[in-house]
Amino acid sequence: MTSLKHPVNIVDVAYAQTGGSVNTDSLGMREMQQRVFAERAAQYLLLKAPPASGKSRALMFVALDKLYNQRRKKVIVAVPERSIGGSFASTELTRHGFWADWEVEPRNNLCIPGGPRSKVQHFVDFLSGTDPILVCTHATLRFAYDKLPATAFDGAVLAIDEFHHVSADTQSSRLGELLQGVMAGSDVHIVAMTGSYFRGDTVPVLLPEDEAKFTPVTFNYYDQLNGYQYLKSLGIGHHFYQGRYTSAIHEILDPAKKTLIHIPNVNSGESTKDKIEEVGFILDAIGEVVSQDDTGILNVRSEDGTVLRVADLVDDSDQLKRAETLHYLTTVASRDRDAVDIIIALGMAKEGFDWPYCEHALTVGYRASLTEVIQIIGRVTRDSPGKTHAQFTNLLAQPDATTDDVKLSVNNMLKAITASLLMEQVLAPNFTFKTKVSKDDKPQPGELKVKGFKEPSSERVKQIVATDLNDLKATILQDETFAKAAAGNLDAEVTNKVLIPKIIRDRYPDLNETQVEELRQQVVVDSVIKNGEVREVGDKRFIRMADKFVNIDDLDINLIDKVNPFQRAFEVLSKSVTPQVLRIIHDQITATRVEVTEDEARLLWPKIQQFAKVKGRKPDLRSDDPGEKRYAEVLLFLQKKKREHEEQQRMMQG
Repeated sequence: MTSLKHPVNIVDVAYAQTGGSVNTDSLGMREMQQRVFAERAAQYLLLKAPPASGKSRALMFVALDKLYNQRRKKVIVAVPERSIGGSFASTELTRHGFWADWEVEPRNNLCIPGGPRSKVQHFVDFLSGTDPILVCTHATLRFAYDKLPATAFDGAVLAIDEFHHVSADTQSSRLGELLQGVMAGSDVHIVAMTGSYFRGDTVPVLLPEDEAKFTPVTFNYYDQLNGYQYLKSLGIGHHFYQGRYTSAIHEILDPAKKTLIHIPNVNSGESTKDKIEEVGFILDAIGEVVSQDDTGILNVRSEDGTVLRVADLVDDSDQLKRAETLHYLTTVASRDRDAVDIIIALGMAKEGFDWPYCEHALTVGYRASLTEVIQIIGRVTRDSPGKTHAQFTNLLAQPDATTDDVKLSVNNMLKAITASLLMEQVLAPNFTFKTKVSKDDKPQPGELKVKGFKEPSSERVKQIVATDLNDLKATILQDETFAKAAAGNLDAEVTNKVLIPKIIRDRYPDLNETQVEELRQQVVVDSVIKNGEVREVGDKRFIRMADKFVNIDDLDINLIDKVNPFQRAFEVLSKSVTPQVLRIIHDQITATRVEVTEDEARLLWPKIQQFAKVKGRKPDLRSDDPGEKRYAEVLLFLQKKKREHEEQQRMMQG
C-alpha cells in the first residue's frame, strides 16, 4: 500500500550535509559539546540544543570535569520519564579520547525496571553515601526534595533534562519551587538542558532575575541539521480530513516509511474516546496482524505481503508487556533498523525518545504546546544511514460550518499553522543584521545590511538576540491576537509596529522604548528574511517581499515593515483547502476580529486617506477584501473617537 496523497508542506528545507555537527574532536566531542565544555566552570549552565545534538553526552563531559577538577562530590541527573534515563547510562568516553568514563552503578539508575523498592529513600541515602552519580526521574527528585533541606545539595551537580518542564510559577510547578529553593539555599551547580525552551502556557520557565544567573549555550537547529552526513531535507506539512481521522489515516500513512504515529489525546475533539479501538483501525490500515513477539512487537502483513513490525505503546492494560516493549525499543530498535517499522503512541515516544531510523512523524490532531510539536519533530530529525528525507505531518480536522465546534477547529488550524511557522524560522540559516550606511557598504559573509536598521545598543538586547530570539518568536506566535493578524486580518505595519512591540514589552518589562524598537526590528527583519523566497540572477540575489522581488543589497527597514512576515504560510493553506473551507476560516477570523487600538488607527489613517483619494470613496465595511474592511472598521473607530472628543469639549465649555 502506498500513500494516496502527500501532505501539503508549509516548510521544505534542504541541507548541505557538511558533517560538521556530527564529527568529533580528539576528546570525542561534537561541535555543540565543545561549546558546552568551554563553559564548564559556570555554576549555572543553560543548554538549548535540538534533539540528537548530543546533550546527554555534553552533560557527561561537564559533570565529570566538575567531579574530578571542580571538587563536586555528587552528580544527579533528572529526566521527565523513565524511558529517557537510558540516554544517561554508563558510557565509554575514554574509547573516543576523553580522560574518564561515565559510570553509573545499576543500583543508582532509578529509571531501569526493578531497582530499589523506595526510589525516594534510595535518593536520600545516595546523598550521604559514597557513590558519585545517580539518574532518576523528575518525580523522584521532587519527592526526595520534600524530605531534605536545601543544604543537602551542597557539593552536588544537579542536571535537569527537558528543562522546559520547570516553571517560574512555584504554585503550580513543584520543580520550579525546587529549583528556586536549591539555588537560594545551597551551593549546588546546575546544568539545565532542553531541546525546546517553549512552554505551552505563558508562564516563563525562569524568572528574569534567576535566568540572568545562568550562562547560556545555544546550538541552533540549522547548524545541527546542516552538519549531518545523511539527512538532507525536512518537510513540515498538514493533511486535512472530514469525519473521523480513523477513516482518513490510510490516505497519508505510508507503511514503506519508518513511521511514528501519535494518536490524539482522549480529551481532544479528534479522539473517538476509545484509544484501543483507534489502534485497531490503524492496524487495519496497515494490514493483518499475524503474531506477537515476546517483546510485545506485533507482526502485521501488509497488502503486498510484507510483514511489518509494529509497536503499540497505547495499550497500557499490561504494564509488564509495556515495559518489555519499551525496553526493546530503547535497546534494540535504537541500533537495528529492522527491529521495528511503525510505532503507535499516545503520550509516549516524544521527549528524548531515540529512534534514529524514523522517517515520518504522523501526528493526529492539534498539539496545544509548541514544545510538544518540536519534540515530536525531533524524533525524525536524527541522522541515520539510508535516511535522506524526514517528514512531519499533522493530520487535522477540516472546519465544517454545520458543526458546533467550527470555531475550535479554525482556532486549532491557525495554531497548527503558526507552530509550523515557528519551525520554519528555527530551521532556517541565521544572519547577522547590520545598518547599511552607504551604497558602498558591503556585508561580510553571513551578514545582511539593511538601510535604517537599528542595531542592538545594549548588552541586554544583544543577549536576547543571541539566545532568546526563537523563544520570543514563540511568544509572539502563541499570542491569540497575533495569530488572527498573521492570518491576514490586520495591516502588515500594524502587525509589525503595534502588536509585536506590545508583546515584547509584556515579555521584557525591563526594556526601555529604544531597546523595544531595536528588538522589534530584529524580530521583523529576521522573520521576513527567513520566510522570504530567495532567487539568484547572475551574481545578484533577490528576495520576494510583498509580491515583488527586491535586491538583497537594497533592503530597507521601511520596506520590510510593510511585509507580513508569516503571510506565505497562509497562502499555502489557502491552496490546500477548498474555497468553501477557506471562506469558513475567514468568516471565523472576521467574527472574532481584533479590536481597534489608537496606535493602529494612528498608523492606518494616512492609508485610509490614500485609499479614499485613489478609489474616490470611503472604505466599505461589507467589502470582500479584508484590508478594506479593516480600513472601514478603523474609520468607524476614528469617527467615534471624534464624536467623544467633541462631546467632551462641549461639556467643558458648557
